[in-house]
Amino acid sequence: MKNYLMSEAIGDIAGSAYEGRSHRTKDYNAIKLFSSRARYTDDTVLTFACAEAFLKGLDMATNLWKCGNELPNAGYGSAFKLWLSSHDPQPYGSFGNGSAMRCSSAGWLAQSEEECEEMATATALPTHNHREGVKGAVATALTIFHLKLGANKQEVEESILRKFYPEWHGLSYEQIQPSFTFNSTCPGTVGPAIICFLESTDYVDCIKKAIALGGDADTLAAIAGPMAYAYYKEMPDSLVYEALKKLPQWMVEVNSAFDKEMNTLFKR
Repeated sequence: MKNYLMSEAIGDIAGSAYEGRSHRTKDYNAIKLFSSRARYTDDTVLTFACAEAFLKGLDMATNLWKCGNELPNAGYGSAFKLWLSSHDPQPYGSFGNGSAMRCSSAGWLAQSEEECEEMATATALPTHNHREGVKGAVATALTIFHLKLGANKQEVEESILRKFYPEWHGLSYEQIQPSFTFNSTCPGTVGPAIICFLESTDYVDCIKKAIALGGDADTLAAIAGPMAYAYYKEMPDSLVYEALKKLPQWMVEVNSAFDKEMNTLFKR
């Protein structure tokens, strides 16, 4: 495997074209990867910022603040914008899905479940120090962690979905999709993203299912994408290529460095 971080970026870029009330869709067959409106958003900026902090041993909050301010027009939420504008940024108790969208590197890099929880928590705490904000990051990262080690879908459904989001456990995609609406919280996003993965047939199908929920499309796909890659172990090269072309050079370099670190970890 390679291009681990791109599993998030592809979902984010693909979903970005279906953000906003006028662009949301529930028509699975109408979704194009990538449309002319597709671009990377805050989901990818902050995912790569977290990964870079882990790789280089940087302070997580400082690197999130730095990367966010270097790319100020990536579509951040209002509370995060205020955090970026502060000269002494402090956690603001968020339980928005921003913590879940940026934590995938913790699931990829962690060598144990305990380490995964600690690393995921570290990605959340600079801003999302609410219990639900931390939980969203931990649940997402643990899903990736267990899948990369060979867990099956039933194990994820029981050990992650039932444990962290019992209100979503036992529900099918067909049950939730017709009435699903925009929700930017962790409780309203992570469970549905896991369901999209559980009922997918491959990476692309997972991304399209996440977008076709008709909600926070880029974030749902950014959360579900790494889960699908961890399980299926493959993504279309054409999508990786197109996504890489849209990223700034520092992200391309982080992606390469992250792959090297993962190769080293898997050889141990």
